Order: sequence, then structure tokens, then C-alpha cells
Amino acid sequence: MRRIISILMPLAAMAACSQNVEWRPAGEHIRTAWADEVSPASAHPEYPRPEMIRKDWKSLNGLWEYAVTSAEGERPQEADGKILVPFCIESSLSGVGRTVSADEALWYNRTFTVPRSWKKVLLHFDAVDWKSEVWLNGNRLGEHTGGYTAFSYDITPYLVKGKQELVVKVLDGTDNGEQPRGKQVSRPGGIWYTAVTGIWQSVWIEPVADAYVTDYYPEAAENGLTVTAWASEEADAVEVSVLEGADGWDAENGKPGKLIASAKGTPGEALQLEIPSARLWSPESPYLYALEIKALKGGKVQDKVRGYAAIRTSSEVVDANGFKRLGLNGKPYFQFGPLDQGWWPDGLYTAPTDEALKYDIVKTRDFGYNMIRKHIKVEPARWYYYCDRLGIAVWQDMPSMAANLPGGQWGEWGYDTGWDYPLTETAKATYYKEWGEIIAQLKKHPSILVWVPFNEAWAQFDTEKAVEFTRSCDNTRLINSASGGNSRHTGDILDSHNYPRPIMKFRSGGSQIDVLGEYGGIGLAVEGHLWQPDKNWGYQGLCKDGAQVLETYTRYADEFIPEIRSGVSAGVYTQTTDVEIEVNGLMTYDRKVIKMDEAKLREVNLRVRAAMD
Repeated sequence: MRRIISILMPLAAMAACSQNVEWRPAGEHIRTAWADEVSPASAHPEYPRPEMIRKDWKSLNGLWEYAVTSAEGERPQEADGKILVPFCIESSLSGVGRTVSADEALWYNRTFTVPRSWKKVLLHFDAVDWKSEVWLNGNRLGEHTGGYTAFSYDITPYLVKGKQELVVKVLDGTDNGEQPRGKQVSRPGGIWYTAVTGIWQSVWIEPVADAYVTDYYPEAAENGLTVTAWASEEADAVEVSVLEGADGWDAENGKPGKLIASAKGTPGEALQLEIPSARLWSPESPYLYALEIKALKGGKVQDKVRGYAAIRTSSEVVDANGFKRLGLNGKPYFQFGPLDQGWWPDGLYTAPTDEALKYDIVKTRDFGYNMIRKHIKVEPARWYYYCDRLGIAVWQDMPSMAANLPGGQWGEWGYDTGWDYPLTETAKATYYKEWGEIIAQLKKHPSILVWVPFNEAWAQFDTEKAVEFTRSCDNTRLINSASGGNSRHTGDILDSHNYPRPIMKFRSGGSQIDVLGEYGGIGLAVEGHLWQPDKNWGYQGLCKDGAQVLETYTRYADEFIPEIRSGVSAGVYTQTTDVEIEVNGLMTYDRKVIKMDEAKLREVNLRVRAAMD
């Protein structure tokens, strides 16, 4: 068992202590080492959208006023206190650490100034869980539902001289069965965790021209890239340039190389960019091309953003033995990685710092994995940027709307044996709205190779239609219709879950790609690094020490290799870290202890990855 000791810089500690005394972490739960680096002046200060960069911007993270009222209550006249944005109210790092029920409303308030040189200004919320209403200077900007996607407002017409007053109201039903919420519940326990309410990703503003770039989407083409760029109504043309740059545009420091190709067209037009001797992206060689996208009006450049793209394909291939396999760039590619829930003891849904957000990805690679299954949660843009840049494949789950089928049958042992979850028509519409928005927001990231519409039988409904919908949103990736759920003859992948041993419950018989979407869950409770002192659990009971964890993990690897050689194309081990009382992690919840010998773990994982070869 390896312990990680973090030595904090004295200046950083002094800066944190000298910040506003109105804030300090709440509660007595364990925290990560990065929590000591958090302060009102350093709450996620990095640029939040590295795939689409503008030079000027301003963070609105930091201390806001908050209050909790009844759901139908008017805006409160007095605040209950201060909250540190972007940490949810239930978290330690918010400085509050309290729950908000379904019949309550969470109110935020703060003031900010806009530089005088800014003429047109956009206000961005990167994620607010779940339903928000926003006002600026008393003017209602709008309403947004969905806890996992970004949304923006043009606040230009509502700006006043001096300070601007921003008010946000949030409602969150959490486990009401009507909204996607992943592992959040009002009464946490077992595999279900503390609810997350309100702002949990960055809030920021930026200036744009009247004609400005709104989004883009790159796609691999036979001779290079196809890039579609969208712009505001005022723009009459867009121009896209591809440049050399092994890391694309680093959000802070990156400088691309020479111009490779350029094309001009109308907003929304698919522009062809030929790239001679193109370099392909893979986890082993995560090459990113830099993009420069301009919005034009009357032939003049009005706006310019920096982005990046990669050339790679995700498809089904057949190997020399006739097995259907996951394919990367037209070749069989075995994908092996942990189930990554993305939870933190101090920030819950929100990593304490950007370095912490990156850390789990770095360690996953260090452990010898080449893939992460992002489990029923959507991360901030910077998380996917690090996957793109560092080289790790991603399976992206849709956050589940409910738990297991009540009173029904979970068909985990064969095709077409499980029942649909009885979602209301309103809930189904919410699912499609939010899943479509998630795909649209994330599909420019090359690291994502597989979409996962459902997990197990949790609120699984109309599977064939959900797969068709997913395909209509993005037909360039494979679809794992229901990871471990009610298996249907739809989608590209048959996914079996089995705990603890890595054995497929049944196979597709060659009609789909066979994968083991979850197994393992080897538990170890490490004293001093537990969310709570008792009720900790693992899928196969608890090991006595790290050596026993490694012995069991190695034995499972030996069992899994014959499965791989007989046609299984991927494996997902549960899981990256402990989460609350679930102690199945490769690391403790506070990331301070790696439970197995890291070098030996890597050796085992590389052996598993090589088994298909």
C-alpha cells in the first residue's frame, strides 16, 4: 500500500489563510490534500473551456451570498450566509455543508463589474443542478433545466453603469424519477451518494463581437478533417484553419506550429480541410491539431477562437479469428479501464482544484489502463481536455434518472428478458432533451469513443428508440445501449456486468461486440481515510491489506484473459476511488493512499491489455 504525501507550498497556505474569514470548509469529513489550496480567491481560476478559447474573460467564481427558502417563496431580503462558487451547497468546500430538499429553493446573489471596453457580453454557467432561473439587474434572463450542460445568456441589453447584480434561483428534485441525477439521492447509503444542488461548475463572462463563433465540430475525413463551425446571425462567413501542434492549443501556454490547411464558407457548412500525412490520435499517441476559427462580416474578421481537433475513428472491426472487436482507427483495440464516478469528499461533484481534476486521469494512465468509463456523470470541459491531451479513451454514460426497476425484471442473463422502466412521458422528454444536449456539448472531444445511454436497468426505457436517438445525434461513435442492463438486439455492444469475478453472464453469439462493463469491486477500508468510521463495504467483503487486494486483483486478471482471447473486447474494473462508504477504489476517497503496489498493478494491467494481441 502506497501513501501519497502532499507538501503544500507555504505561500499558497499563507494566501489561503489570509482570504475572507467569512469562508472555511464545512463539516468533519475527510478532505483531499488539494482542499488546503482552495480559497475564495482561488476557486477554479483557470480558463474553463479549453476547446474554444478567447483571449478576454472574467471568472465569477468566489464568494456569493446564498439563502434557502420554500420552493414557491419570493426572493429573500436577507442572505443566510456566504457560499463558495463553484462548489455545491452540500459540499464541504462550499463553506455551507447543508442539504436542500425538493420543496426548497436555493438562491444565489452577487455583484460584479464589466470592463468598460467590453461592448457585447456573454454570461456562462457551465453546470447548475437542476432547474435555474437567472436575473441580472432585476431583468429575468431565462430558465434552464439539466444539471450537466453549460448554458449562456447575452447580458448586453441589461448592463448598467458600475456594479451588476446577478441573482440565481435553483430547484432540485434529486431522486424524483423525473430528472437525470446519476448516483445522487436524498438519503445516501451503499452505492448511492450525497445529493448535489445548485452551481457546481464555473460561472464566467466574456466579451464577443456582434458577429461571433458559437460552436464548432471536427470530424475525421478520408483526407484529413471536416469542420463545421456555427456563428451568430450577424456573421455571413466563417473561416477555419488547421495548424500543427502536438498538444493543440494548451489553454494557458500552447503555441501551434505552421499552417496546414484553411477553408472558408457559410456558418453551419461542413468545410473540408486536407491534411497530408495526417497523424492519428490514440491513447498511445494523443496528437491534437490546433484550430483557429474566425467569424466574418462583410469580409472582415469580427471574432476569433482557438480550438483543437484530432483525427481518429471509433468503429466495429473483425479480427483474424472472426470476433467482432472495438476498433480504433480501423484496427482492433482492447479497451481496459476503471469505472470512474468523479466524486470528491470535499467538493462532491466538483474537484477541489484543476490539478485534482487532472490527477485521477494521470493515475489511471500510470496504473496501466487506456480507458475510463465515466459513470453516470458528466465532467467539466477541462476533464475531457485532459483525456484528449494526455491520451485516455472514454466511455461516456448518460446520468441515470432512477434506480433499479421497481417490482420488475432485470434481464441481465439474456436478450429481451427485462422490462422497461415506467417513466412518465414528461420524464422521457427530459431524458432526450438532456442526453441530446450532453452529446452536442461533448462530441468534439476525440477521447470519447463510446456513448452509453443506459446503465444496467436504471430507468431504461424504449432502448431501440434511445439508440436511434443517440445515433442521430452522433453517428461517428459506437453505442453501448445498456451497460449491464436489459440487453436488446440494438446498438453495437453487448455489455455484461458481474461481481466480483470477470466472467460474462452471456455472449452475443457474434451479433454484437462483447464487453465486460463492470467487475471487481475489491474492498479495503483504510483507517484514517474513510468518509465515516463504520458501514464501509466492498462487493466481495473487505480485504485485510493492500497485499490481499493485489493478490485478488491478479487472480481476477488471470481469469479475465481467457475471456478476452475468446472474444471479449473490453473490461471495466470497479473502481477508481472509494466513494463515501463504498470502499472499492484503487485509491482512497481522499486520494492519499494507493491501495496496491503501483508498479505491480501496472504490470498486471499491461498483461491484460496485451491478451487480445
